[in-house]
Amino acid sequence: MSEKKAPAETPKNPTDPAFGWTSYAEQVNGRFAMVGFVVLLAIELFTKQDIITWLGLR
Repeated sequence: MSEKKAPAETPKNPTDPAFGWTSYAEQVNGRFAMVGFVVLLAIELFTKQDIITWLGLR
């Protein structure tokens, strides 16, 4: 008798955390990218320097 393997479980809700390349992971990465961009703009606004100068690369 051969046993059937159960398919890998997928999250019931697309916003449930799961391991691997999932839509949830892409949402989280996108949100962190948006926060990082806003922080970059805030740094430039408050220091009156672009990020290249602020990092000491120019």
